[in-house]
Amino acid sequence: MTTFTIFKTTGENELFQSISLDQCRPISSTNTDSLTVKVRLDDRQKYQEMDGFGASFTDASAYLMHQKLTEEQRTEAMTRLFHPTEGIGLSVIRNPMGASDYARTVYSYNDLPDDLTDPELAKFSIAYDETDIIPLTQQALELNPELKLFASPWSAPGWMKTSGSMMTGELKPEWYSVYAHYFVKYIQSYAAHGLPIYAITPQNEALYEPTHYPSMLMPAEAQADFILHHLKPAFVRNNVFTKILCYDHNWDRPDYPLTVLEKAGDAVDGVAWHWYGGDASAQSSVYEAFAGKEVHFTEGSGGEWIPPFEQAFSNVIRTGIQILRNYSKSMILWNMALDEHNGPTVPGFGRSTCRGIVQINQETGELIYTLDYYALAHFSAVIRPRAVQIQSVSSDTSVYTVAFRNTDGSTALVLFNDGQEARPIQIEMRGQELLCVHMESKCAMSIIIRND
Repeated sequence: MTTFTIFKTTGENELFQSISLDQCRPISSTNTDSLTVKVRLDDRQKYQEMDGFGASFTDASAYLMHQKLTEEQRTEAMTRLFHPTEGIGLSVIRNPMGASDYARTVYSYNDLPDDLTDPELAKFSIAYDETDIIPLTQQALELNPELKLFASPWSAPGWMKTSGSMMTGELKPEWYSVYAHYFVKYIQSYAAHGLPIYAITPQNEALYEPTHYPSMLMPAEAQADFILHHLKPAFVRNNVFTKILCYDHNWDRPDYPLTVLEKAGDAVDGVAWHWYGGDASAQSSVYEAFAGKEVHFTEGSGGEWIPPFEQAFSNVIRTGIQILRNYSKSMILWNMALDEHNGPTVPGFGRSTCRGIVQINQETGELIYTLDYYALAHFSAVIRPRAVQIQSVSSDTSVYTVAFRNTDGSTALVLFNDGQEARPIQIEMRGQELLCVHMESKCAMSIIIRND
């Protein structure tokens, strides 16, 4: 017997709603061969295994969720975010190592007065994270034991850099080995709190050097040198098995990860990507050039630059499907939470336009689940950790699809009708029709197919 669990979004008044098969059957008068889109699944064609979906506990997000919500609100929010059955089952978190743009102050784990250095890292401390970030990450892991933690720095401590500051500048070559040990100490310190770090990147957005929040330029050749001769050897010496992902920047510069992979080889486990430029197909180009290297999507934020609701929601769903179809093992959006002003941000940042997964109003205390929450739900609630992508082919390019086989034997299918008219969608597996559903224009649908 085949059973179906179906979730559907048709607009901001119907978000990730559970519906019955009868509620989404096509209207017979419109179910003609000329309109019907055929989606063919083939579980004999297999691709990448998923780690999961998630967002980031930036300092801003962790502060809001840990200090500005009531205990009851926080329990509700964390459950709805991370619990595999009572929530949407987020299973990946990417935490900044020190301050990002979304932090209340600029800090690293080894800040010193001007003109001082600490080659032994004697003053290294993650105490700042112990207030909000670590407790929430621990709670997330308790709610979802399959959670994997990623981490990325926006800057090395200022005393290691050419600028002498966490703003702008490059890592000085004489501090490469010390900075590698900085990563080791971070991983060891988090492990002491019961938080294993699954993967790191050497630098967030290594080609972007803003002056108004922590940043550090790291050209591809420098990153390859740092990974091959300093970071990986430090991991080996200290029995650290955390994965090393290179790049951590936009789709429009695939030459960067290609250079790092060519020069650093086996020291690199994979590539991390962002969506603020270029196209998701860059993931496949690099993957095909270096077979066996993992693909991860580690940051994409929605915001006020895309009009809500339909355009913004459609962008996350459409782009998310493309990310997965181009070999990504993860899909991580940006801030887990922001306030009513899209903050807090570091002093001097200016106006923020980013959107969090949830919004926490600091004036009223109201907790709101944003469109990103519901967009992530369409993926994370049906595509579970260790699911393997299988082939899905749509007969119409305006209907986006991605499908996975979960470890329990169920098949997860995410559909998005990007066309301008409603369509009947006929879903087949190896030539056998499974079901036919009606999809409105700009409708997202997630289906779990079980053979009991």
